Amino acid sequence: MRKEVLGILCSGRGTNLESIIKAQKQGEIRAEIAVVLTDKPEAKALERAAQAGIAHHCVDRKACATREEFEEKLVAALEEAGVTLVVLAGFMRILSPYFVRKFCGRILNIHPSLLPSFGGAHAHRDVLAYGVKVSGCTIHFVDEGMDSGPIILQAAVPVMDDDTEDTLAARVLEQEHILYPRAIALYVDGRLKVEGRHVTILK
Repeated sequence: MRKEVLGILCSGRGTNLESIIKAQKQGEIRAEIAVVLTDKPEAKALERAAQAGIAHHCVDRKACATREEFEEKLVAALEEAGVTLVVLAGFMRILSPYFVRKFCGRILNIHPSLLPSFGGAHAHRDVLAYGVKVSGCTIHFVDEGMDSGPIILQAAVPVMDDDTEDTLAARVLEQEHILYPRAIALYVDGRLKVEGRHVTILK
């Protein structure tokens, strides 16, 4: 079986990155984490990668003249590290078809709602505004749409009457930290079968 090599893309605190690193160090994810990339130099994810001894650097979107230049630099860094699976862990950029095709079927993302409901950048706000009683998180393959790829795993959490965006986000984040390492492990172990929109978990 081919050894998978992970490249993790982050934009912020890197708490999902931390959960992935922990699972990898405990042997739950049988793959190398080769590089952590961020699009913002102030992203705390860079500190977390440094503390774990993982190669890391920022491809600053603001320093790139175009989106194309930015994504070409990301792709170059991932390919140089030998990455076979791209993991988006709080990466707040919509990736173009160019990037998606470079790693077709090999990009995972986590989203803080039960897709296909409440896609986009403001899931918790939209959940609360709509008045639904259940929210959660979704891990999915990335395709050329926004939050539209085949779903791998989901976890539900209740929405409380007195929830704010922050309290709901904290409850969902607890499930994200459990679910994302599990989904990555399933991919790495070759246990995901994708047929159209349907993802089957193999025994």
